[in-house]
Amino acid sequence: MTQHKLGIALGGGGARGWAHIGVLKALHEIGIQPDIIAGTSIGAIAGGCYAANELPELEGFASSLTRRKVLGFLDLNLAGSSLITGRRICGALETHLKDHRIESLERTFVAVATEIGTGHEVWMNKGHLVDAMRASYALPGIFKPVNINGRWLFDGAMVNPVPVSVCRALGASIVIAVNLNSDVFGKGTVIPSHEAKEIEAPQETQNKEQRPNYTLSDLRARFFKDNNEAPGLSTVMLDAFNITQDRIARARLAGDPPDISIIPRVNEIGLFDFHCAQQLIEIGHQATLRAREDLEHHLGLVAA
Repeated sequence: MTQHKLGIALGGGGARGWAHIGVLKALHEIGIQPDIIAGTSIGAIAGGCYAANELPELEGFASSLTRRKVLGFLDLNLAGSSLITGRRICGALETHLKDHRIESLERTFVAVATEIGTGHEVWMNKGHLVDAMRASYALPGIFKPVNINGRWLFDGAMVNPVPVSVCRALGASIVIAVNLNSDVFGKGTVIPSHEAKEIEAPQETQNKEQRPNYTLSDLRARFFKDNNEAPGLSTVMLDAFNITQDRIARARLAGDPPDISIIPRVNEIGLFDFHCAQQLIEIGHQATLRAREDLEHHLGLVAA
């Protein structure tokens, strides 16, 4: 069908990463199967499942999620280096992927992570697949970092949000990039002068000396829910992370642009809206179909 060695770079983006499932399904439908898969963060989860021929299982899992089930996966950690231990999420991955090792997969797969302390970009191309996924999506402060071969690793989006460079280094002559942040942040701008609005300070109804007694349900609510006074903790942390990721991605993609870009329109989906999988899968599917002409041009396919 094609003489090219094709790579696909699946970027990070929280819950919006379910769109990767739709992208990979649409590529399969039009007869395109990447030889090299590089994934960062949730892109590593989708890419790893695809490389292990477990994408239908991932789709089934994602589609089964409700708001309540998502909250059930958040095993809050009140001590240590993260808000969530991640044991329940890891357990779900282990159910289908526990026997998979990266070097035994049918397709070349790499998960990208960042080393704590040095900032080195680490390419995980061998070893236990689930461990590589965990390291790649270990969002700083949210999930615990993962120790692999003596290196403490967290989210690869800190250094390579859309790993086109990985595909190139592994010999891909054509690279498809799936960028989940371009539609969200656009081109960005500068606001040189902004008149501040007068906002009444919230009244303190609680004695400063008194410490609130929060249940796990209360903590989950505080983590996710925004209020009229300020964004919630998850919004603050994830928006800060994703704005940084977007700026890094722009710089890296400008220096090493993909041959084809697929940009799912996910700006209306929240970073923790994991229960919106079916909508996101369809968004990814439609984004791929919009890029079909470019795909067929670059790959020398005959249009259907």
